[in-house]
Formats: sequence, structure tokens, C-alpha cells
Amino acid sequence: MAFIRSASDIDLDGLRFAMVSSTASEVDPSSPTVFDYHERDGMVWGEYEGDTVRIGRFVGTRVGRRISIRFTHVVDATGEVVGGAAESRIEPHDEGLRLVEDFRTADGDQVSVCAEIRS
Repeated sequence: MAFIRSASDIDLDGLRFAMVSSTASEVDPSSPTVFDYHERDGMVWGEYEGDTVRIGRFVGTRVGRRISIRFTHVVDATGEVVGGAAESRIEPHDEGLRLVEDFRTADGDQVSVCAEIRS
């Protein structure tokens, strides 16, 4: 397990996370949505795609173990463009990090959990 003593030990740049659960949709464990993170000087941004998302982008900030982002993606099944905002907390988990995200779209408030993909 990754041991993180403080929030200053965290660097999201180059990390990948796979969605493991979401209240917004059922997660396909064989092809979950995967998020690629970049980070510099407190800014975070990245891209994602997977089971229900054709393509998505996010941008925001990180302070300590909290991430605040805005996101936009294209729903794979319908082609609809969906946008929203999210607040995530970074937690140590098993063999890496876990992101627990409270997010909001026009459909309402949702929660998702993503686990770090270790290579």
C-alpha cells in the first residue's frame, strides 16, 4: 500500500484512475471509464473515456487532499454533451490512491469512486 504522510506527498501528475462505482450509471468492470491526470502548481487537468463516456475533459485545482474541477463529456450512447462540477477527496487505498467524488450535473447530485491504476 502506498503510504502518504501528508497532502504535500501527493502528486497526481501522470496518474491514471479507473472508475469502480458511480451512482450516475452502472460501471462496466471490463471497460470502466479511465481518467488521466496532470498536475502543476496546484492546477489539475485531464481527459477521460470509457464505458459510458466517448470523450471527456476536466480542469480545476487541488489544495491538500481536495480537488475542485469542472468537466464536460460526450455520452457514448446518445452523443449528448454533459457538463458539471465536482469536489473530490484523495484517500490512500490498497495499492495506491482512491478519489471519492461528489459531482453535480443537470440531472442532480451524484457520487463516484475511482481507484489508481498501477502499472
